Amino acid sequence: METYILSRRRFLRQSFAFSALATLGSLPGTAAPLLSDPTAAESLMVGDWGYEDDHTAQSGVAVGMQKYTKQRGLKPQALLMLGDNWYGELAGGVHSSRWQTQFEEMYPADVFPCAAYAIPGNHDYQRWPESKVAAELEYTRVGKTTAGPTRWTMPSLWYRFEFPATKPLITFIALDSNMPFSDGKESHGVNFTLTPQQQAEQLAWLETELKRPRTTPFLVVMGHHPVYSNGMHGDHPVLVRDWDPLFCKHKVDLYLAGHDHDLQHLEFEGHPTSFFLSGGGGADLYNLKVDLSLRGPYAQKVYGFSHLSVTEKQMTLRHLDSDGRILHSFTKTQDRKVVIL
Repeated sequence: METYILSRRRFLRQSFAFSALATLGSLPGTAAPLLSDPTAAESLMVGDWGYEDDHTAQSGVAVGMQKYTKQRGLKPQALLMLGDNWYGELAGGVHSSRWQTQFEEMYPADVFPCAAYAIPGNHDYQRWPESKVAAELEYTRVGKTTAGPTRWTMPSLWYRFEFPATKPLITFIALDSNMPFSDGKESHGVNFTLTPQQQAEQLAWLETELKRPRTTPFLVVMGHHPVYSNGMHGDHPVLVRDWDPLFCKHKVDLYLAGHDHDLQHLEFEGHPTSFFLSGGGGADLYNLKVDLSLRGPYAQKVYGFSHLSVTEKQMTLRHLDSDGRILHSFTKTQDRKVVIL
């Protein structure tokens, strides 16, 4: 694994294959009215969305998600909720009115008639005074809307699912990344992170899952905290130490995260994994710390969401602003060729 030590990582510059946007896309920074690929399975993702007081930014992003979905004729088969689902108090736990106003209605079932796979973020672990994480796990079981059961799906702190449900193309491993930094940063005690025992159990479970024979063309891991980030929080030493060697060994295709309130895509020479961060869902935005000339190919301080489209041959990922305009996109094939669109 020495090849993948952080100090030796280099941003892939000349090795990227560049191309004009194909017929499924449009020029970066423009609206995307073209129809989706009918053979692709579609998913939208958003992180750091459940701000407690001012919902203006969250609402703007959610409206953009709906507009984009309708314009392209998408039929999403999953929403990926990448953590920091609830900032501040979730009064009443599973009975809080915020479930309806900031989830069920904000991402309406008539536009997104699919499971919403969720993972916990650090703000979800904050007690106000009760555990919001416990409420999120319970809401999976008891949550209801006027139309029936909730789409909210978080069966445990870490879990596995395949996407789409019929003829799956991706194996997803959803993780709980809430653990202290090795240098003591972001260590808030047992109420704000996994316990050491949980951390060890999850790591053992992750390794077991990654060793299983592949049954889908692509393998994706998602956790709230980035392993690598050009944003305010930077790289996560514990995840670099514990998770990244497993990603390399088992050739994980993609890692999805939030936490830094921006949109990013990082590639590293010789690394099988693309690192894709979508944290612009509604909370206050953060300044970037690492210049794109040093690590990239993309990072931007902007509100927005992201789109994952997958066929048997390739994944296509797009970052979009709150108006549904494409900011950055790329494809990745089974042989891990990355093409920036």
